[in-house]
Amino acid sequence: MTPEITGFSTESGSRRADRVRLYAQPAAVVLIVGAVLVWAFSRDNDEIEAQSIQADVLLRKTWEHLLITVVVAAIVVLVAVPLGVLVTRSWARRTAPLFIGLANIGQAAPALGVLVLYFLWTGQDGLWAAALPIALYSLLPVLRNTITGIESVDPAVVDAGRGTGMSAGGVLLRIELPLAVPLILAGLRTSLVLAVGTATLAFFVNGGGLGELVDAGYKLNRVSVLVVGAVLAAGLALLVDWLGALLEEYLGPKGLS
Repeated sequence: MTPEITGFSTESGSRRADRVRLYAQPAAVVLIVGAVLVWAFSRDNDEIEAQSIQADVLLRKTWEHLLITVVVAAIVVLVAVPLGVLVTRSWARRTAPLFIGLANIGQAAPALGVLVLYFLWTGQDGLWAAALPIALYSLLPVLRNTITGIESVDPAVVDAGRGTGMSAGGVLLRIELPLAVPLILAGLRTSLVLAVGTATLAFFVNGGGLGELVDAGYKLNRVSVLVVGAVLAAGLALLVDWLGALLEEYLGPKGLS
């Protein structure tokens, strides 16, 4: 008799594959980035290449890139999550399309255009001149997923919470937000990857980052500098995506997977 096929083995296999990827992705990044760095440092670099391919320079530019990403992530979470909660309240639901539309405009516009327009409007440069426009560019996934996550909570669960005497705030904090966490984290993961990629343009407003290496390598026709900057930026994006996957795996509500 053919054994009955259930969803257990499929689900178990899927989770096993996800866990393997959680270990394989950072290992692959370390191997690839390490191989490129060994190649870059071991080749016969000329004076111009040697000025950029130095450990302290690469560490500084990577730190600047990471700092931009962290600041952007903080801004996105502090703005998008409360705003997403706000527009899911019954008295503010009509405003949701307005805020989603504004976030859509921020993401639909070219990232370089957003950076330059902000610079021309404020006259500022440096970290914040890069982080604020990039945060606008990265806002939509977290805002949209926060709204979707809260609105997808079963109304019966909400009614049950209210029936036990919970206040509206208690229902939000103990039922709606915890159940929306998986979608919020998925949106944050997407926003982080967007932020890392867009941060390569921060050098246009003196924000630093790995984009300076990519730009210098391109303008000076130094392939090694360009490749090192690009690979470090790509590796950082993959590591940030991996960190987002870890957050989804370990911060999501237990028992929902």
